[in-house]
Amino acid sequence: MTSQALGFSLNSVIASETVQVCELPLSLVLLSQDATYPWLMLVPRRPDIAELADLSRHEREMLMEEIVQASTALKEVTGCDKINVATFGNMVAQLHCHVIARFHVDAAWPKPVWGIAPPRPYETAARDALLTKLRQKLAAA
Repeated sequence: MTSQALGFSLNSVIASETVQVCELPLSLVLLSQDATYPWLMLVPRRPDIAELADLSRHEREMLMEEIVQASTALKEVTGCDKINVATFGNMVAQLHCHVIARFHVDAAWPKPVWGIAPPRPYETAARDALLTKLRQKLAAA
């Protein structure tokens, strides 16, 4: 990790529900292990950050660019119909941004994804293929 990330640690709940895709200049990019929806999380590697307002102006701008990069990569890789972006923090206070690929035929469409379908784990080969494609797209961005 960079010197700016000293003191940063990933929340244990987020860590248990995701697998690392890559590191961008500000954020750790993670893939949700729920295969129901292709779903990335971006977590700024800064200690004790809970709100967007806790980041500096420059960091907020960086985060927005990284969200765009992640959204673009996810859309290109999945061919989804829509990308949902959200930050909540009601269950996990650590600032993390959800970037979710949505399809007109998914289990929740057009509603939000929370609480609609039980989590479904990826088959290993499918997860690894998705990770490879996302890493390639994000490295090229």
